[in-house]
Amino acid sequence: MATPKLFRLKAEVAPASSGPRASVLPYARVRVDTGVFHLDQLYDYQIPEKLTGFVRVGVRVQIPFGNRETEGIVVDRVIAPERAGDLKSITKVLSVVPIATTQSLQFIDLVAQHFACNPWDLIRSAIPPRVASVDKDFLSGEPEPQKGSKGAVEFHTLAPFLQAHEQLVLLVTANQKAGSILIVAPDEKDVDLVIASLRSASLSPLKLTAAMTREERYRNYLLAMHGSHSIVVGTRSAIFAPIKNLATMIVHKESSHDHYELRSPGWNTRTVALLRSESQSLKLVLTGFSPSIEVSQLIDERQVKYLNSKENVNVKAFTPSEGALLPGRIFGDIKKALALGPVLFIAPRKGYGNALLCAHCRNVACCDCGGRLSVTAKGKAPSCVHCGKAFQEWKCSFCNRDKQYLAGRGIERAAEEISRAFPNFPVVISAGDVIKDRIDPKPSLVLATTGAQPQVEGGYAAVVILDGLRFFAHTDLRTQERARELFLETASLISPKGFVLLVIDDSHPIVSAISRWNIAPLLKRELSERSELCLPPSVFSVVLVMDQSIGAQITNGLKKSALEGRIPQSSRIYGPTEISKDKVKIVIHVDKKDAPALTNTVYELQRRRSIAKKELFTLRVEPYSL
Repeated sequence: MATPKLFRLKAEVAPASSGPRASVLPYARVRVDTGVFHLDQLYDYQIPEKLTGFVRVGVRVQIPFGNRETEGIVVDRVIAPERAGDLKSITKVLSVVPIATTQSLQFIDLVAQHFACNPWDLIRSAIPPRVASVDKDFLSGEPEPQKGSKGAVEFHTLAPFLQAHEQLVLLVTANQKAGSILIVAPDEKDVDLVIASLRSASLSPLKLTAAMTREERYRNYLLAMHGSHSIVVGTRSAIFAPIKNLATMIVHKESSHDHYELRSPGWNTRTVALLRSESQSLKLVLTGFSPSIEVSQLIDERQVKYLNSKENVNVKAFTPSEGALLPGRIFGDIKKALALGPVLFIAPRKGYGNALLCAHCRNVACCDCGGRLSVTAKGKAPSCVHCGKAFQEWKCSFCNRDKQYLAGRGIERAAEEISRAFPNFPVVISAGDVIKDRIDPKPSLVLATTGAQPQVEGGYAAVVILDGLRFFAHTDLRTQERARELFLETASLISPKGFVLLVIDDSHPIVSAISRWNIAPLLKRELSERSELCLPPSVFSVVLVMDQSIGAQITNGLKKSALEGRIPQSSRIYGPTEISKDKVKIVIHVDKKDAPALTNTVYELQRRRSIAKKELFTLRVEPYSL
């Protein structure tokens, strides 16, 4: 027979008395993890005398909030609280090691104001979770605030014939004497390449990325803050790190979409870096093969210094032939290149055949459910991309013929055609789940999708960009930006004697841009078009995503507020636009001078919904894409 468990009396788990209040600076101002959007102000707590030696700025503490215990970070110690009455006491100090400085906490508040969010939403990205075993290796002293020299902002265009990460070594050595350097790269792969290049130059960088284990990330964060490391390399969350003696920040490939945080509030590295450079007087260096449209405008307004490396690149353009993957005149140049080394082909799509058409009447092949048919591999029957139904004996529903035509060639189909055109050469595919980081410098056919280009020592003998116009043909506002970066980054992979082959009309401006390694004319053209159409970055934009049921109501309320002058008169409100079955979005544009007023308005709207316990909108300030 089982023995019954004894009851635990409430008195057994009651909290112990906090004891007398501290005699010196007895109150702490604390940033609290409330979990509620509108409860984002600082809260005052009494400091027990027994904890007074441990409570300092940047220390994690446990405090009572409402009817529960939660975590907070000490922002300041004061003589008297802001409000009268009895205050609750700090329960305990979770760690005596400061994980923030007064300067870094003030900066987080500044960024939260810009992106209209609760500061704790940024703290989750900026400060790694605590690991108790790591704290034991660090002293409890408060780190010195970083001292910037001058807040100059530069954009360095990456040059061809040299790996992008190797060019960062030159920037680091040029700025190392001024103080510590923070390098923020778009992803883990770029971070590893940058670290390898720095180590080959006898430098000792410190890695700080979200992909590290919790223990490694927390340890390296504290080392960057309290230690003597002068070079820190990390992904986007590292832009908040309070690095000791920081003087220079470098944002590598600043136009990459990986610099945008997916989670709320959707901040991006570039904007945060610009705010930090201005507020803390730090030098900021932006790099990339082509600047983002936002940085292009800052260059045009002379707020950012533009440094371009003038190079001449061998480029040939070939007008695409209808239905053919490779135009006839391109074959001779590819054969010459294969005699010298590997040739890289960039395909716009992965997979095999993404769009099936009737070879006779060009009717698009569709399933009974309405989904389009695709071919996933050579010899396989077409199947529906929605329901997965296979059509073993497919026939055109219009002309009843069975001859198939693959209009949307994937990289696997392209590899088949290219290998038949150039037999006896090995074929290497880098796409999807199988991505090659590096290949041998011997003659071969290398096919890759965007972002999966393998590195090769000495560079490629030739680079071929297939179906080039398709990279510029998407409806997204960032299409031109992404295509420019892709074309120049891929072209940079050639050897000094190599050449770039583009399957695109020779009248396209990207051809001359690569040849002269000068993207400025394309940037000026797009900036002019954006200004005429009142699109970002000529205007400030905010996007609200909400349930379809309230979309019309919120839109009407915003328009009424604009008429009554409660939001900026320059506001242009678009929507609600359906983006999914039950979600709509509202886009708001205002003049740049009215940006703070609009940000305050949407923040107050979110705050009031939180107070009323209504579902919050998904809010994005200056989103990556509209």
